[in-house]
Amino acid sequence: MQEGSRRAIVAAFFANLGIAVAKFVGFIITGSAALLAETGHSLADTGNQALLMLGGKRAKQPPDGQHQFGYGNERYFWAFVVALVLFSMGGLFALYEGIQKLRYPHVADSIGVAIGILVAAVALESFSLLTAVREVRHIKPADMSYWCFVRTSKHPELPVVLLEDVGAEIGLVFALLGVLLTSATDNPRWDALGSVAIGVLLVIIAGILAIRMKALLIGESASGADQQAIVEALRSADRVDRVIHLRTLYFGPEELMVAAKLGFAPAMTVGELAAAVDAAEAAVRERVPAVGLIYIEPDLYRSDRG
Repeated sequence: MQEGSRRAIVAAFFANLGIAVAKFVGFIITGSAALLAETGHSLADTGNQALLMLGGKRAKQPPDGQHQFGYGNERYFWAFVVALVLFSMGGLFALYEGIQKLRYPHVADSIGVAIGILVAAVALESFSLLTAVREVRHIKPADMSYWCFVRTSKHPELPVVLLEDVGAEIGLVFALLGVLLTSATDNPRWDALGSVAIGVLLVIIAGILAIRMKALLIGESASGADQQAIVEALRSADRVDRVIHLRTLYFGPEELMVAAKLGFAPAMTVGELAAAVDAAEAAVRERVPAVGLIYIEPDLYRSDRG
């Protein structure tokens, strides 16, 4: 796991833990449904940071006889579990609580306490969000949008933390609106509607994360730019005449496997061919550092073959 990802996870963990405690105390004092929903949200986020750290630790295990390509995909698996936790513990819990309070309205007490806690939570979440944004800026291309980064990044931790923090900020706005409208109208259903809005938001975010992590778990190839760079590196290698075909697959964020069928210059000895393969592998690794395993098959190009 990159150091930037680790910093963003740690910042989010402690911010969400402190926010969860504050929100729960606020719920006990006020009985606000929105605060209880936000407590569940923050607890889910805190557990999610722990799961991301667990995935990063388990991914460091060396390859063994049963997992010969290593454990890099552990990071994708635990990020997928994060999406499930966010959906169930965060989204469904907030929806349930909101619907219950719509059916059986309860007037919240000490509205000022609830507002103060939510404002403090916004400040803490802003710290976590700014940390995640700063770390994302270090690794994403300058012309890439944050949404594109979330949809295409092979590193699961930063997109997860970024989406969670954005969702947390929006959820806090929903909670504040619910509490303020309840105070202004003496209608507790506004507070309940704030909880429902938080639940819908979390379910949407969980769905986005689940779809992205599913794609990574199934196995994604390198980006178009990286594939083009690999092809160019192979073509530039000594005695390589043609790249017949290329396949790539990520076994983890920093573990890209390359399989290529190449046409080499004719009339080489076995020793010369082996040296040419080594040179091609070195050219690829120099051009795309994420490449780990490389399998090269020498072959003859046949124009009539698909």
